[in-house]
Parts: sequence; structure tokens; C-alpha cells
Amino acid sequence: MAEIQEKSGGSKKGAGKKGKKLSTRIDLTPMVDLGFLLITFFMFTTTMSKPKTMEINMPVDREDIKEDEKNKVKDYTAMTILLSKDHRVYYYTGLADDPLNPPNVQITYFQNKNGIRDAIINLRKKVYEERGNGAPGHNISDEPVILIKPDTNSQYEDVVNILDEMNINGINTYALVDITAVDREFIDKTEQANGE
Repeated sequence: MAEIQEKSGGSKKGAGKKGKKLSTRIDLTPMVDLGFLLITFFMFTTTMSKPKTMEINMPVDREDIKEDEKNKVKDYTAMTILLSKDHRVYYYTGLADDPLNPPNVQITYFQNKNGIRDAIINLRKKVYEERGNGAPGHNISDEPVILIKPDTNSQYEDVVNILDEMNINGINTYALVDITAVDREFIDKTEQANGE
């Protein structure tokens, strides 16, 4: 590994005896071998990071439901969440498909008490109560359906928070869709009614 090489110093007459100069030379070949062995060892023993993905719930094909009713959302299972400026969350239940009877739009925030989480929990309770009563037209497969509509002035943080709420509350059927002019009108009317 390390060698000592002798260099002969020339001797002149009368100069006396000088000691021999010794020079060291280090052979790095074994060090390179050791480096490659270590790299190989760490490559084989390390664990690669697992990809983080979201789980996608695919619809189940059921034969006992009529073809025209498969994709219909029932009024009592639906909730629309409108994300707006200043972390405001507007929501209403139902489909809001009757222009003569607009929905009752509520305002809340991402807070622990009386926040959007409580509204989602109440929707789940209502759906499961309706489903448990066995009322006509109610299927065991009826689940809460939530439409999330972020406005152009909402923040990215709010979208992430509402998706977290879907995961926390076990909502399997939700969609992130564009906000409509009708929904913006609901927000404006609600703000005017509250004097904002």
C-alpha cells in the first residue's frame, strides 16, 4: 500500500556522510476498490422511496340500478362547497336546480368548531339516516356527494385543506369542478344579505 523509495544522494568527497533521503508513495488502488465496495453495499441495502399516490375509487357496476338512474345524484346526498377569498367557504346542500327556489347558502371557514368539517359530518349523518329509514327511492349505495368549486380568488391552500377534509371525513364521492356564474351569484347574494 505504501512504499518507501530510496533515493541515493550523490556523495562528494570531503562533504561527509549524508543520510539517505527516503520518499513515500501511496498506492490508492485498494482505496478505490474499497470505495466501490461501499457504494455497492449501500446500493443493495438501501430502500428506495415509495411513490406517494392518491387512491382512486372506481365506480361499481351494479345491475339492480336502472341505466338512467346510475349517474344521478339524489338531492339529499348532494353538497356544493364554494371556496372564495379570505379563506371563506360557502356551502349549500341539495342540487340547486330550481331557479325559483334558490338554496340556503351558508358561510363558514376552516375552523375547529362550526367549520366546514361539521357541515360535512352533518351531511353524512343526514344521508345515513335517510338511507337507514329505507324510504322509497333510497338505495343502500347512496353516499354523500360533494362538489368542490374554487373561485378564481380562492387560495391553493384552501383547495388542499378541503381535499384533506374529504379524506378525513371518509367522503368517497367528490369532484373538483369549475365554479359557475350561478354559484358566483349565490356568493354575492349571501354577502349582501350579511352586509359584507
